[in-house]
Amino acid sequence: MSDLLPQLIQQLFNGLSLGAIYALIAIGYTMVYGIIGMINFAHGDIYMIGAYVGLVTLSAVGVQSGLPVWLVIALMLAVAVAVTGVYGFVVEQVAYKPLRGSPRLVALISAIGMSIFLQNWVALGQGARDMAVPSLIPGAMRFGGEGGGFEVFVPYSRVLIILVTVLLMIALTLYIKHSRMGRASRACAQDMHMANLLGIDTNRVVSFTFILGAMLAAVGGVLIALAVGKLNPFIGFLAGIKAFTAAVLGGIGSIPGAMLGGVILGVAETFAAAYISSEYKDIVAFGLLVLILLLRPTGLLGKPEVEKV
Repeated sequence: MSDLLPQLIQQLFNGLSLGAIYALIAIGYTMVYGIIGMINFAHGDIYMIGAYVGLVTLSAVGVQSGLPVWLVIALMLAVAVAVTGVYGFVVEQVAYKPLRGSPRLVALISAIGMSIFLQNWVALGQGARDMAVPSLIPGAMRFGGEGGGFEVFVPYSRVLIILVTVLLMIALTLYIKHSRMGRASRACAQDMHMANLLGIDTNRVVSFTFILGAMLAAVGGVLIALAVGKLNPFIGFLAGIKAFTAAVLGGIGSIPGAMLGGVILGVAETFAAAYISSEYKDIVAFGLLVLILLLRPTGLLGKPEVEKV
């Protein structure tokens, strides 16, 4: 019984760090859906590409380069964000822009095709095997453990994930609320046609949304690669599906909902793996999605869609 609280704290921390990654990816889903009403199922593969770009950057710089660790990680993040931003723009131009007036099913099929293309594009270039990512942030904080009791283990790499995610969420919220492009994005989310009539360049706003979502996903890809220590071209599919689940859970189209959904999903999945079985964590995650859709189809923070006439 004395070990119960430390174990709960350990799993809660693990769940928060995992949920932070889901939240970073889920924001891309929810922003695109909120503006153009489409689901970008290639978004998980953008996350995967961000992780690979970070690894390639690390290989180019060199683990033994002598540069401070924080500078190496900053370079990995900067290059990954820049490259995946270009990928996000290209995906929007190739797979979505020509299909905006088409039925949603057509765009969905296009997104799935783009996802498969990106997976195989990276697999051909980097190989389909697992690749090791050097540990730049070894060590962890340890709490408790007196008298042989349960010890709370807090890796520094996971702490970095949570800190970076919180800072990015605050920056994104302020940017969307106060910047000119943020106000334009909110206007397009309210009514795309009216925003266009008022002189807002809606094409630019949509492209910006894809680019911003890709950048956030890239940060998540680099950070989780450093924390886990390996990656392959197929990690984006399941992560993308779970991030989409988080977006729906919180309320698709709602940025705070994507954050909340990511945290809830990460914590639920971690507790399921710890207290039930790791084989059941995906069942619990998607079962939670089904439950929310049955009880509250708009998600926790979502609002009912109003038909505009």
